[in-house]
Amino acid sequence: MTPENIAKLIEEGLPGAQARVASDDNTHFEALVICPDFEGKRPLARHQMVYKTLGTLMGGEIHALSIKAVTPAENSAG
Repeated sequence: MTPENIAKLIEEGLPGAQARVASDDNTHFEALVICPDFEGKRPLARHQMVYKTLGTLMGGEIHALSIKAVTPAENSAG
């Protein structure tokens, strides 16, 4: 699994999202996910939305995923 594969899965699973994924070992990943659908949702709900796009890969090919899930406005502010 590569960062590019994960970003593609996230973007396909969350239409309108932009995902940037990085990894040093292709097992532990860090993702920045920017999605308008996160508006009004708590961090846990946002993370669950991202995890859902990856399904059974979590805990398997993707051992660990650190997620920063923000709306476009939050990303611009930060």
